[in-house]
Formats: sequence, structure tokens, C-alpha cells
Amino acid sequence: MSHSNTQSRRVYDPLLRALHWAIALSVVALIASSQLAEAFEDGPWESTIWNLHILAGYGLTAALMARLLWGLVGPASARWRDLWHPATWKASLKTLRLPSAHRVGHDPVASLAYLFAYGVMALMVVSGLGLAASEFNTGPLVAWLGNAGWVEDVMEDPHEFGFALMLGFVGLHMAALVFHQLRGERVAQSMVTGKQYLNAEGGVQHD
Repeated sequence: MSHSNTQSRRVYDPLLRALHWAIALSVVALIASSQLAEAFEDGPWESTIWNLHILAGYGLTAALMARLLWGLVGPASARWRDLWHPATWKASLKTLRLPSAHRVGHDPVASLAYLFAYGVMALMVVSGLGLAASEFNTGPLVAWLGNAGWVEDVMEDPHEFGFALMLGFVGLHMAALVFHQLRGERVAQSMVTGKQYLNAEGGVQHD
């Protein structure tokens, strides 16, 4: 795709981009540490790795809370309403076709995936904090749930289910970035520079 007839427009603010990367790095750290802890189960490093996993969970919790607040008070492209497109979703479901028109800001289809991911991460945070308190006797919930054996029975399956869903989201997200890159669309760098590019046909590219 030619970039000769495009106009750049800065859309995503620095804090939004920083929170995006904080969440992404926290998720990667959580995935890696959980798998390492399983690999070193009953070994001398298991406890240390689980502690790192818990710290990464705190990082995700803080980043998600900041993203929630920024979605309420931040600029237009950071607001939650920029991710909320029920009319477009309803029309796509009715016609069984993806939206043909692009917009400045979050893409309607991608927005649905992001909202789903935020919901899964919220599930992971709640269940993770409960497990940290009950299994490791640490975290903000330890006063209520410390050493409570029943919490593991309630929280472990949702936590593992959320983990599987996050792996699926990460895989699809990376595949979508590669797909757009192969089509010559500048999408992968949108959370680096914060720019979108309007082409001659009115469509939006990201850079």
C-alpha cells in the first residue's frame, strides 16, 4: 500500500501509550513467570519465581487501575467511549460483514477485543490477589483471605481459565499486527509514535 497520499495525525497521548506498554509487559512477565514456576516446581527457585509472578501481578493491577481512571478523565482517544461502538457492532452482526469505514481513534472491531481483554485481565487481577493472599499469605487481601484454603478452590479455575484466554488474545493480537504489516498498513507502531495516517480514500492507517 502506498504511503504517498497520507496525512499524519497524532491521536494517542503519551500516558495512554505508556499504560499500554506497562500492561503488555506485565502480561508477558506474568506468562513467563508462571511457566517458569511450573518448570521449576519443587525446586529451590520455585518460591522466588512465584514471588516475581506476584510482583508482576501488582504491576498489572496498578496499570489497569491507572488505565481505568485515564479512560474517565483522559483525552478523547483514551476515553472508554472511544472503545464503545454498539451501533457498529450491531450492524456488523446483522450483515455478517466487518465495518468498511475506518475512523480516527480505536477501530470498532479491535475495540471489542480490547474490552474483552480488559475484562479478562480484571478477572486475573481479582483471582490472583485472592490466590496470593490464600497461598502465599501476601498482598492487600491477606487480612481477609490469608491462609483461607477455600479461596484456592474458588479462584484457581477462573485464574487458569483467564490465563488461557489471555494467551489466545495475545496470539490473535500479534497475528493481527503481522497481517496488517504484510498488507503495508502502518499499525504496529501506533502505540510508539501515537500517530494515525489518513489515506486518500479516507481510511486510517496507524503508525
